[in-house]
Amino acid sequence: MRALISVSDKTGVVEFARGLRQQGWEVIATGGTMNLLRDSGVEVVNISDVTGFPEICDGRVKTLHPKVHGGLLARRDDPGHVKALKDNGIGFIDLVCVNLYPFRETIAKPDVKMEDAIENIDIGGPSMLRSAAKNWADVTVVCDPADYAQILDEISAGGNTAKATRLKLSAKAYTHTAQYDAMIATYMRAQAGLDEKLFLEFDLVQSLRYGENPHQSAKFYREGGAVPFSLAFARQLNGKELSYNNIQDANAALCIVREFDAPFCVGLKHMNPCGAAVGADVVDAWRKAYEADKVSIFGGIVATNRTVTREVAELMKPVFLEIIMAPKFDEGALEVLGTKKNLRLLEVDMARGEGAPRQYASVNGGLLVQELDLATRPVAADMCVTAKKPTDAQLADLNFGWRIVKHVKSNAIVVVKDGRTLGVGAGQMNRIGSAEIALKQARAAGCTEGLVLASDGFFPFDDCVALAAEYGVAAIVQPGGSVRDEDSIRKADEKGIAMMFVGERHFKH
Repeated sequence: MRALISVSDKTGVVEFARGLRQQGWEVIATGGTMNLLRDSGVEVVNISDVTGFPEICDGRVKTLHPKVHGGLLARRDDPGHVKALKDNGIGFIDLVCVNLYPFRETIAKPDVKMEDAIENIDIGGPSMLRSAAKNWADVTVVCDPADYAQILDEISAGGNTAKATRLKLSAKAYTHTAQYDAMIATYMRAQAGLDEKLFLEFDLVQSLRYGENPHQSAKFYREGGAVPFSLAFARQLNGKELSYNNIQDANAALCIVREFDAPFCVGLKHMNPCGAAVGADVVDAWRKAYEADKVSIFGGIVATNRTVTREVAELMKPVFLEIIMAPKFDEGALEVLGTKKNLRLLEVDMARGEGAPRQYASVNGGLLVQELDLATRPVAADMCVTAKKPTDAQLADLNFGWRIVKHVKSNAIVVVKDGRTLGVGAGQMNRIGSAEIALKQARAAGCTEGLVLASDGFFPFDDCVALAAEYGVAAIVQPGGSVRDEDSIRKADEKGIAMMFVGERHFKH
């Protein structure tokens, strides 16, 4: 039995090759792999001695040879194939162990040159993997060091790998080469300015019990590289398995948390915030967010951008929550919250990265792709379009409300005061409807003056301004851009309300 080994990632390869030799297998290797094995005391045959041809073109050509691919592709049960190999002095190769040049790692370097990327495109490796994978009935194909131990165990027990194992390894090899080729194609297409194709690579995190509803099946996948503020790469410390709806809601909460550097806490239900606040610390932020809507937060999700301490954990514990997310939970918090066996506790990387990740939304027969809406223009004093100007405290609330309203389903209106939400109007078919909901919530909370209102879109009429005045709103922030902007400005001046035009909108459909 013969094995051909040519690996870029040399993790565990010496032990693997040594194990094959101990089972009586001949080991063939290329270049750096051969040198490593020989230096480690493993008997190995140089690939050039098999092909009768030297490695050329700086190693670009070394395994692209009939004595390699004939030995891989020939069917052992076909007399014609067997005769062809014998007539041409070609021996069978029964196992190929290959992993590919580090193309992903190369192009991830910020200063990578195209010529460096090109030199890290593997040609011979994928060719050998595909040949071996095609002939899986007779050939074992290995592309992952994690499989070495199982393969050696099976060879030790029966002289070769099991046929079922070879089929799984074949599928794994084709997946590996498909991902590799897609990655190269994506890079080369970007260099050439082509965008009519989109290649995506996601790995299964878990199969979910069901989807949005119990009759729908669902799975959760994640991208290849870790990203911040991502549930897909979170560390679960406590609680039962996440559901489809948990994941959707938790992602919405993390998008809101991302807006704030100051201590912040948000409670969320059905992908809309039900209470959010900044505070002096995590305890203060939680208290204010909880007080904003004690009813809606029942069965909701909480996210904060500060370590959850024992003190805040004691305050959270009596409230029925599905998930709590934070960059860290201290030991005292885990002792308190860990007693609630169903409560999911998730540590999430909240370090800020560069660039805007892409956002995907499926539609029937298609996929929408856009940059994630990360940039939020600060509300500044010079954006005021009314005679009345905001106070410094109101300007802080205008900025707070503007960062919250962009994460509320359109049409969206948020009413805030003193760094916390008092009313949230989400997803109504007209903006006045959302305003009525948010303003009535604020009044029910006992707040009737000095309020700040934020709108994710412009006001098509002055009715929202008139209604806001009835409920004690002192300042408004909105994008501006309506053909009737002057009507809203005139109404705000009439009512003594400061109004800011930011010049950007944040629809969330």
